[in-house]
Amino acid sequence: MPPYDTHHRTGLLQIHVAVLLAGGAGLFAKLLDVSPAMLTAGRTVFGSGALLLFAAAAKVSLRLRSTRDAVAIALSGAVLAAHWASFFQAITVSTVAIGLLAFSTFPLFTTLLEPLVFRERLRRQDLLTALVVTAGLVLVTPSFDLRDHLTQGMLWGMLSACLYVVLSLVSRSYAGTYPAACVSFYQQGVAALCTVPFALQRPGELAGGNLMYLAVLGVIFTALGQGLVNASLRHLRAQTVSVVFGLEPVYGILLAWLLLGEVPAARTLLGGALICGAVLLASWMRRSAPDPT
Repeated sequence: MPPYDTHHRTGLLQIHVAVLLAGGAGLFAKLLDVSPAMLTAGRTVFGSGALLLFAAAAKVSLRLRSTRDAVAIALSGAVLAAHWASFFQAITVSTVAIGLLAFSTFPLFTTLLEPLVFRERLRRQDLLTALVVTAGLVLVTPSFDLRDHLTQGMLWGMLSACLYVVLSLVSRSYAGTYPAACVSFYQQGVAALCTVPFALQRPGELAGGNLMYLAVLGVIFTALGQGLVNASLRHLRAQTVSVVFGLEPVYGILLAWLLLGEVPAARTLLGGALICGAVLLASWMRRSAPDPT
């Protein structure tokens, strides 16, 4: 087998495992009887600790070059805390399927915000993607009654998606300046500082095996997953990685069905198919499009 094929297969395996872990992270909101703040605190405390050990072993520099960079990355860490807390809240009050599908609408917010931040032209296919995602969102939402717990989950998931876009835009600004492990370490460290005080208000949630599961969430489903994404980028184009990430809700819903017995309704599946299909198609079109000159 040619070296290219071997490396490509390795990269695909790495990114699919990473997406599987990302989709499975949401299940902890149902598996553990803890608050979203505790889930976020556990994820970030153990995740940042694992990243610190990795940076030390791999000799990755954690030095920031300016106070301005430190402030910006610290603010993005606070956004990360809010993003994960709202994501877990979405699943806690509704279902894994609703939470993941609501979060997967982030391309809709990216379409609106990215051209403004980076002064890029808004493309026709991006608007089409936004319209299809919106249609899928309408199908997934069971009603527009704010008292409905599924509607609440959808709104929390959309808030998480919006915060994720803000986080991605900040991370993109520093992608070429610092190693990914460096930015991720500080973001998760700040997120831990933001969420631990709220988590400690309910210390009883650390009883039993919850602490062990939180460690698994932070080390395996967060730090390892992020490491696999970075490793896959050595063998795959960034566009390919973004296409595979469109499968995150699919993996998450399948895991919820197998492990939790959550069977999504037909309307949810149809709306989810529209959302995931639009995201996958948009990512593929972006991958195939020539670079603007």
